[in-house]
Amino acid sequence: MTKYRHTVEEAERFNKHGIELTVYGQRDSSATVVRVQVEQGHFEEFYNVRSSYIYYIVGGQGVFYLDGEAVDVGATDLITVPPHTRIYYFGTMEMVLTVAPAFNEEDERHIRFVSESERP
Repeated sequence: MTKYRHTVEEAERFNKHGIELTVYGQRDSSATVVRVQVEQGHFEEFYNVRSSYIYYIVGGQGVFYLDGEAVDVGATDLITVPPHTRIYYFGTMEMVLTVAPAFNEEDERHIRFVSESERP
């Protein structure tokens, strides 16, 4: 039987480099959907070699750094990050992140840890 509904109680939750993640239904290889809550920033610069990251900003505001370019964001914005694009961000935001194809840790590349002193 196909499972259509994925609840927060079933989701995997953890903190990673300053962001709170709630990862829903990792059974679908086409995409991963994650609720992201950030109070100050994501203090790791990274990129993915295979997947696009699509962020919908539910609430709040911040600044994404994509290949070194500052992109101001706010509620209702959609940010699309293609593979091989370096990314980190600052702000206080609630976001829905879709990773397509589905997230695979082996595809993520760490560049550096970002200092809180770099916040705008």
